Amino acid sequence: MQRLGLFGGSFDPVHLGHLLVAQAAREELALTRLFFIPAAQSPFKPESNPAPPNERLRLLRLALAGQPWCEVDEQEIQRGGISYTVETVRDYARRFPEARLLYLIGADHLGQLPKWRLAEELARLAEFVVIPRPGPAAAAPPPDLAAAPLPAPFCGRGLAGFPLGVSSSQIRARVKAGLPIEPLVPAAVAEAIRNNRLYL
Repeated sequence: MQRLGLFGGSFDPVHLGHLLVAQAAREELALTRLFFIPAAQSPFKPESNPAPPNERLRLLRLALAGQPWCEVDEQEIQRGGISYTVETVRDYARRFPEARLLYLIGADHLGQLPKWRLAEELARLAEFVVIPRPGPAAAAPPPDLAAAPLPAPFCGRGLAGFPLGVSSSQIRARVKAGLPIEPLVPAAVAEAIRNNRLYL
């Protein structure tokens, strides 16, 4: 059985924290493939104005170069408008009917999960894998999620991973302030951000 990891987000921009989550998910979940799925617009961030989709896609492709087990899925960007996870997961369930779908979600989004569109259908279609937040309390979340169970009707497990205290908003702020970002993003991503004058 194929085990497919689905990693949604704005990726505005992609950074080393995202790549460490991907590597941890591959190892801990024995993934066949992992799909990075950049959102056109998050339903929970209606006021946000992400970088143009083509730029975020370019940065993702640069970051994932040489990782044949990772793919960039453009479907949410191509659909446009608000990106609803259930539409994307439905598409995977249709294309890969025999596969086990594992959707990666940040621990900070757990409380919102029951409010996601068609939550009950979503819970039937995929298992959810919780990405820990960095910090001492989240250093090694138990795989059974005993300390932070998923809200009903969802089921899944925690990812031990390599929590890294970096966010896309921090990187955007550093670019705006003229500070280096090379330790936090792949070198090719930093160069593309600089050359295309993104986040200034």
